[in-house]
Amino acid sequence: MKDLVSRTYTAIIFVIIIVAGIIIRPYIFAIIFAFVLVLVMKEFYEMAKNSGASPQKIPGIVLGLMLFFLMFLKSSGIFPENSIWLIIPFAFSVFIIELYRNKEKPLSNIALTLGGVIFTALPFSLLNFFIFTEVQGHQVFYPWLMLGIFFILWSYDTSAYLFGIKFGKFKLFERISPKKSWEGVIGGAVIALIVGILNSVVFYSVSLMGWIGIALIIIVFGTLGDLIESMFKRSLNIKDSGKILPGHGGVLDRLDSLIFATPFIFTWLMIIS
Repeated sequence: MKDLVSRTYTAIIFVIIIVAGIIIRPYIFAIIFAFVLVLVMKEFYEMAKNSGASPQKIPGIVLGLMLFFLMFLKSSGIFPENSIWLIIPFAFSVFIIELYRNKEKPLSNIALTLGGVIFTALPFSLLNFFIFTEVQGHQVFYPWLMLGIFFILWSYDTSAYLFGIKFGKFKLFERISPKKSWEGVIGGAVIALIVGILNSVVFYSVSLMGWIGIALIIIVFGTLGDLIESMFKRSLNIKDSGKILPGHGGVLDRLDSLIFATPFIFTWLMIIS
């Protein structure tokens, strides 16, 4: 009971921060989500250290923030599209830095450093394209698409958790995550699809089929993202990616579904547009 109360209070505060970051102003979004990205990348690199490697945490985080802000400036129309390519020489600096670190497993160190950028910073950077829309040739702040995506994600995660506790018997992927069940996934999927349909009425910038597609992507790839992070943690024999969120673990634990689903949502939106 105590754990449930702790989870509830933490979830409420986390939701308020995320919603505020989405809807107030684009620069508030950039600041809050950049800060969350730093926390996520820090947890990823701390987990990677448990594997015996020595990833470049600071260069990796700097590279991730650079990618995030370049994408923000591009999606908002402030920077031209070719500005994104500025990231390339900085990415290769990871190899040069490793040359002078004198650490064991340089290949693993470089791979995990750049892997952290791809796995965490790239999806976060793509979120920038969810908060702007083009109107008469100009990029306009439109946070409701992203808010609708979070509504689906949160409804799926919460209902899957509750359905799993109440009805869970058939294990989804016992080798990786013994507590997840098919009943939880199915129950969560029904609620997520309902929220997706409601989104099409409230947030009409995306069609009904568009929102249903987003909901299906979150159900499938959000679940896979959760399982993938569980695979990482199980291989390292740790329970959570961090301890910053009481009752929930780390920030990466709460956002793994979003992180993995985002590139697929972005691709889907590009296709239907």
